[in-house]
Amino acid sequence: MRSLLSSIVCLLFISSAFGQKSDPKVSTPDPNKKIQVVETACGECQFKLEGKGCDLAVRMDGKSYFVDGTDIDSHGDAHAKDGFCNAVRKAEVQGELANNRFKVTYFKLLKEAEKKEQPTIQNN
Repeated sequence: MRSLLSSIVCLLFISSAFGQKSDPKVSTPDPNKKIQVVETACGECQFKLEGKGCDLAVRMDGKSYFVDGTDIDSHGDAHAKDGFCNAVRKAEVQGELANNRFKVTYFKLLKEAEKKEQPTIQNN
């Protein structure tokens, strides 16, 4: 009975690990093109773009564009604390602007920099 329960728990962990979405179309950069680091978030929630729901967008040179080629759900829960609807994140991208949209060919969400504690200065 105990081994059956252990097997079920292991199966649940394994299935959740493989349950993550990946977007292979945009996971490999083209070595012949420049990689840009841009801000990325939900276009409607964070960049105030007109849209019909939560959609991925990038901001380059102060201007925001919806993204084609990958979607908001391919990069985690958009409504999580650090998700695209609640936070502006950084990403490495390759692609081009066409019809006022960013056609992405490579997209890699960057990890948030760890906050470093400032040393406190004590006056004696």
